[in-house]
Amino acid sequence: MKMLSQSASACLQRIADVVYPPVCLGCGVLTGRHGAVCASCWREVRFIERPYCDILGLPFSYDPGPGMLSAQAIAHPPVFDRLRAATVFDRTARNMVHGLKYRDRGDLAPIMAGWMERAGGDCLRCCDAILPVPLHRTRFALRKFNQSAELARHLAISTGKPYLSAALVRTKRTKRQVGLTARAREDNVRAAFAVAEGREAEVFGKHIVLVDDVYTTGATVSAATRALKKAGATEVSVLTFAMALAETI
Repeated sequence: MKMLSQSASACLQRIADVVYPPVCLGCGVLTGRHGAVCASCWREVRFIERPYCDILGLPFSYDPGPGMLSAQAIAHPPVFDRLRAATVFDRTARNMVHGLKYRDRGDLAPIMAGWMERAGGDCLRCCDAILPVPLHRTRFALRKFNQSAELARHLAISTGKPYLSAALVRTKRTKRQVGLTARAREDNVRAAFAVAEGREAEVFGKHIVLVDDVYTTGATVSAATRALKKAGATEVSVLTFAMALAETI
């Protein structure tokens, strides 16, 4: 009976592979298995590894020693406590983000979350809960999908940390951030977030990991962090799938 079940499962998998063949997560070419990246795209992925700034997670071109901070972190300290990102926001990472965000590629979320878990292990190990950057209710109604929530949900499943899906809300419908200057991004999301009424205890005194898909100027996660700290969160670590460096913006 077990052998028949395994045979039936293998047959169904072969049928599924015909209907939905395994393709590269980055460019869509056929691959040998699901969830894989072709050799060409893999060579382009720039994982953010140490050495990097302990606060902003910006990669250093050389190792300056433990605990060193970037000039940006010293000159403009962020409101959040630390930032970690899995990859640089280049072609392959951008295709994966856009696939999840705009092309209903929900199958990408657990894979991207796995990369993020590796990058943000130091934050995830000591955090009390994981929370996504929320969409405004009208945008969620149109899109039916929040990519940050999917990434956060898979991170919570894999780490066993509590997932706060509704603790933070977007109170103001903002413009899309794409194409705006850094100052315009800050103005766009100023006071755009708040901890939901009655959920203050979920964040008060807690170390929160705030999840988003891409870090560009930090305007969105900074505005969200201010709302969390106003409600009493003691630490906020930001964890994103990709980070846009100066040469990739």
